[in-house]
Amino acid sequence: MEWNSYHNSVLPWEESSEEVDVLDDVELTYQLVLWNDNVNTFEWVIETLIEVCSHTLEQAEQCALFIHTKGKYGVKNGDYEYLKPMRDAIIERGINATIEHKK
Repeated sequence: MEWNSYHNSVLPWEESSEEVDVLDDVELTYQLVLWNDNVNTFEWVIETLIEVCSHTLEQAEQCALFIHTKGKYGVKNGDYEYLKPMRDAIIERGINATIEHKK
């Protein structure tokens, strides 16, 4: 770019008449985390993930394996209001679940 064309262009810190959309509302993304325990069976966790979180059998099996081997696993993502009823239903079934900020 030649100096003259660069010098005559609008610099980022100069005012411009161009309208710019501003993001007004930032949606935080959360994850529903299930925790491993020595009480609930794989079958119960899998059934819960299918019924409460609408997972397929394959998704539920994979999540259950991750929960077992890693100690916890984020099984669903979304905003807090979307995940809270799922967390409550999972807790009612005796499985420990939390909602955390997605990393």
